[in-house]
Amino acid sequence: MTSTLLTGIGELVSFAGSDLPDVIEQAALLIDGSTVAWVGRALDAPDADEQVDLGGRTVIPGFVDSHSHLVFAGDRAAEFAARMAGEPYAAGGIRTTVAATRAATDEQLTAHVARLVQEMRRQGTTTVEIKSGYGLTTRDEARSLAIARQFTEETTFLGAHVVPDGDPAAYVDLVTGPMLDAAAPYARWIDVFCETGAFDADQARTVLAAGAARGLLPRLHANQLGHGPGVKLAAELGLHAVDHCTYLDDSDVDALRDSGTIATLLPGVEFSTRQPYPDARRLLDAGVLVALASDCNPGSSFTSSLPFCIALAVREMGMTPLEALRAATVTGAAALGRADIGTLAPGQRADLVVVDAPSHVHVAYRPGVPLIAQTWVAGRQ
Repeated sequence: MTSTLLTGIGELVSFAGSDLPDVIEQAALLIDGSTVAWVGRALDAPDADEQVDLGGRTVIPGFVDSHSHLVFAGDRAAEFAARMAGEPYAAGGIRTTVAATRAATDEQLTAHVARLVQEMRRQGTTTVEIKSGYGLTTRDEARSLAIARQFTEETTFLGAHVVPDGDPAAYVDLVTGPMLDAAAPYARWIDVFCETGAFDADQARTVLAAGAARGLLPRLHANQLGHGPGVKLAAELGLHAVDHCTYLDDSDVDALRDSGTIATLLPGVEFSTRQPYPDARRLLDAGVLVALASDCNPGSSFTSSLPFCIALAVREMGMTPLEALRAATVTGAAALGRADIGTLAPGQRADLVVVDAPSHVHVAYRPGVPLIAQTWVAGRQ
């Protein structure tokens, strides 16, 4: 292995805690193999086998997308067009994607996931979580996770996405029995869509407990479509994160703060569904940890771009550019229970992004502009 010194960094965002300032100007970074070996002012940089001059560009940690649904087939553009014409969003459209996904071959699904992951890489995402949830049969959930596992270790069993047909109680039995048995070898996490029209709190608790008994870590979709019990359930169970958090009352916010459960906000959903955006400022001011993720899926948020989500969070949700960047990196990593990614500090995996701009502010300041010049994963561009 050789060492590589990245120099000529106009601004480096480290998020390394007390060891380094969050923002370092005129910086350099040393990569040794797959890890960061040194970070600091360029004037103090150590020697290296190779040196790369970044010409004044900005370096930030690689984005950590902690919520996505990439294993699917088909298209729901007509549904999007109808919403833009005034029709409300409902979770029932998931069944359209389920039918298309079941009909697709493994090769078609794998190629589709590969294309979306490459989209994410080009936009600076270095770690992505991928859920199942568009198969909803024992065979299709297991194969969805096996495909996802080819691209990430952060895979999530979401058999409890919606009830595809029949009796909800019988479907919960399937999810917690044969489907879980088939899916568990390919998953790290288990998730439930705890929402009106999907699964109630008791059903969610049952599914998460069954997954935990099989060694899977629990997480939840909650409070996306309206006020409900999901956020409080997540706090009660001490989950790493609960996702969506669009509709919260004061007791929900207090529960998140007191439990330390991260609120993962997904502004691409609100952009696509025309629902109210989550109030990130309220959460941050209350002391709640906030992450940002894409929720890339064909129905409610067909974006693979965390820079776009950062811009939305700054414009619509009351976050500063640095807060939004933190939410998409180090706090996204924490939402996945990961301490080895999301920051640029010695010993961390060398996942980083070179932004063709003089500061991190430009990620939000220039929405829709392809500013990501380079993406490095584990020390390799």
